[in-house]
Amino acid sequence: MAMTAGVHLPQAGPAASGEALRRTAVLAEELGFADVWVSDHLAVPTGSDYPPSAYVFEPLTTMSWIAAHTKRVGIGTTVLVLPMRHPLNVAKSVATIDQFSGGRVILGVAAGWLEAEFDALGIPFHERGARTDEAIKMLRNFWTNDHITETYPVHQSTLASMRTLPQPVRHVPLWIGGHADVALRRAIAVGDGWHGAFLSPEQTEKRVQKLRAGRPEETFAISMRTRWDALLDEEDLILYEIDRYREVGVTHLVPEPRQRTVDLYMESMQKMANILVRAGVEMEK
Repeated sequence: MAMTAGVHLPQAGPAASGEALRRTAVLAEELGFADVWVSDHLAVPTGSDYPPSAYVFEPLTTMSWIAAHTKRVGIGTTVLVLPMRHPLNVAKSVATIDQFSGGRVILGVAAGWLEAEFDALGIPFHERGARTDEAIKMLRNFWTNDHITETYPVHQSTLASMRTLPQPVRHVPLWIGGHADVALRRAIAVGDGWHGAFLSPEQTEKRVQKLRAGRPEETFAISMRTRWDALLDEEDLILYEIDRYREVGVTHLVPEPRQRTVDLYMESMQKMANILVRAGVEMEK
């Protein structure tokens, strides 16, 4: 299968700003990246090791901003913590962004892992799996049907001939995040792809084997977010790891530069694009 690549934008930390997001998104499009990506954290405990910054722009709002300044690139979440938001709000926001962008949204979703964040929102952490599964059903229903009559017990949501328009321009790909078996099963059952993060090729291989056993079709994406920074990491190591990810079945990569200024971030993106071309990754020109 052909391998494609996106790039994570400077949405968090000292390099993050509206202007930085605009400049890097436009550059990503010019360099031929297939898509651009943003992350999701609403509240971060003081002193936590991860995420590395508590300064994080809200992802759905950020996606709308990016859509306004680009024409071609896909716009994705890596990943939206689905149970932290009501699915009706998510459905409306994503459909709006998809409409405004001309059908470019890729929605990466997961159940989440940061218990303190759920506590801050007043959402039971132990319900996150059930909320995620029901939320996915709700999104698909809201995006494809009209005059909806349905009850969703986990979210205590009742619709009696309700309308939730507009709907997305086209089928919004849902890439399911998470590394545990329950996340892999969810991806196989309801996903259009799987989106992992920061696993080595060796750690990724066994997960891809499970995913492909259930979803062998080429249209099912296998995506991996990496910490590669082309200005900080050895080019030969990046090339080696790209080849290894390809060997184990990864079809899409999302490198995330670690630079702390927008100019260096963009320089890293440019060098990363050259490395990807050298590795035979498909870039769109």
